[in-house]
Amino acid sequence: MAETQFSLDELEEAARLVHDRMPPTPQYAWPLLAEAIGTEVWVKHENHGPTGAFKLRGALTFIDWLTRTHPDCPGIVTATRGNHGQGQALAARAAGMTARIYAPEGNSAEKNAAMRAFGADLRIFGADFDSAREEAVRVAEAEGLYLVPPFHRELVRGVASYALELFTAQPDLHSVYVPIGCGSGICGTIAARDALGLSTRIVGVVSERADCVLRSMAAGDLVETPTAQTFADGLAVRVPVAEALAIYSAGAERIVSVSDAEIAEAIRLYFSTTHNVAEGAGAAPLAALMQESEMMAGRRVGVILCGGNIDSARFATVLGGGVPDP
Repeated sequence: MAETQFSLDELEEAARLVHDRMPPTPQYAWPLLAEAIGTEVWVKHENHGPTGAFKLRGALTFIDWLTRTHPDCPGIVTATRGNHGQGQALAARAAGMTARIYAPEGNSAEKNAAMRAFGADLRIFGADFDSAREEAVRVAEAEGLYLVPPFHRELVRGVASYALELFTAQPDLHSVYVPIGCGSGICGTIAARDALGLSTRIVGVVSERADCVLRSMAAGDLVETPTAQTFADGLAVRVPVAEALAIYSAGAERIVSVSDAEIAEAIRLYFSTTHNVAEGAGAAPLAALMQESEMMAGRRVGVILCGGNIDSARFATVLGGGVPDP
């Protein structure tokens, strides 16, 4: 059994743990969105969670596991572009642990502020996420903090609870579009689909400016891109996580890449048709569906709005018809 395959009992147990700390998020089929796309679209609203993004779910199950397996752990250290850090800080501080969080230079000012508000000891390091991640690894070894990796079985088990909610409510979706950063979201969606025995097709979505996943799948090995310059910071990863790549390369129907301009257009469409705010990674699945709207015509489709934490200035640029700088 692959490391991140789960029984339905394991996923339901994780969902109960998650729901002790946060309610399930809604899934809605918005009529104006259906009219714009030309098919029935169910939006999973992870932007409605306590941190405005899906990452808290995995943090809750991970920190619960950590307190049981390492009861003397004084604190955690991890790297993030923001949403992972918010979730880990909230869950770790609630468990009485410190939370050292590394984010790269130029990171979202509003996500940084939110991480601090949730109790993070935030440090800025490096030019991008992968550089910050390398520093987190070094600090974990040097200072005895527990390193929270970007991908872990317990993170995936918690994250899968959003897909369990969606598939339980709407079990006959033809396809679900899921963004790919480090991979916990798409792997959790695949895990829930498989545990429920459904035939739903899972479509992964990456930025064309951070397309290490597509390059790696084409090469049959991990391929690192020199940069990952996209304003969709949740997608801005230079090298895939090997364990995650193995799962979604086998379990996803296909991977679609989208441009920053397409993501900006999807953010505008979300706001005009639903009045929901989507960050770049949160809008990427809708951007991919817009790209494939003819293929999906007449089918019931799901999109994961994984987060709504976009800085005010970037959102204003998008609503004004522009595309934010990376």
